[in-house]
Amino acid sequence: MEIIEQVDQWRGKYRSWSSSQREPADLKQYPFVENKRAPFTATRRALPMLNLALISSAGAYIDGTTPFDTNQTHGDMNIREIPTEIDARDLRFTARGYDPKFVQEDVNAEVPLGRLLELEANRVIGQLNSVFWSLCGFIPDAATFAETALPKLVARLKYYDVQGALLIPASELCHQSIGLAARTIEQAGIPTVTVSVDRRTIERVRPPRAGYYQGQFGSVAGKPNFPEYQRRILEEALRWLEPMGEPGIRKLAVELESQVEAARGER
Repeated sequence: MEIIEQVDQWRGKYRSWSSSQREPADLKQYPFVENKRAPFTATRRALPMLNLALISSAGAYIDGTTPFDTNQTHGDMNIREIPTEIDARDLRFTARGYDPKFVQEDVNAEVPLGRLLELEANRVIGQLNSVFWSLCGFIPDAATFAETALPKLVARLKYYDVQGALLIPASELCHQSIGLAARTIEQAGIPTVTVSVDRRTIERVRPPRAGYYQGQFGSVAGKPNFPEYQRRILEEALRWLEPMGEPGIRKLAVELESQVEAARGER
């Protein structure tokens, strides 16, 4: 199965769009990838036995290292490995396509290491992999990204014996980049689930499993400094790794539950 269906046609559309652009790029006429089918790999282990990988497109990098390059016309296609035990205060973000105010308040809004380590401690997941993968997901040249960067990511996931992957975008175009990553990883035999706040883009790119809710770019993993909300989003999404027998995109129940809390005066 192709990661980008009818990729040659897409390349033609992209060349036409790219030739008309001046910085900053205007996504109103951008040719978003549109797939009709999704690859699928059944989860072979229960969540409490999984080595889970986190993949974030919020542009996280370690303080003191080189930021992602937002001046590259076609997108910075580097994917970095960062230790999951890193102190959150040592993370910085190259934000393109989203407002960084939420991650500046709480990195868990996009890189939910704290929440996932809690899930590990509570045996909801087997373990969080020792490194997570970070990219700046504002990558207009989706075809080159899929052909060059994503196979390298898959190789690293296999090196770490990852058995499941959670993918979290940050911006509109990040949803496409993350969706393509999920398709590539799944086709390589590793089950994935994507959290989304942009139903339209995620339905276009068709990752194998995705849960969407009415959230905001820049805090896709949940509102900053609201750990209960973040845990609810992540747990519901992760549990879809187990029972789903085919590809699917579903709405998370987190909105309804939060409305009930608000009505009770609990939040």
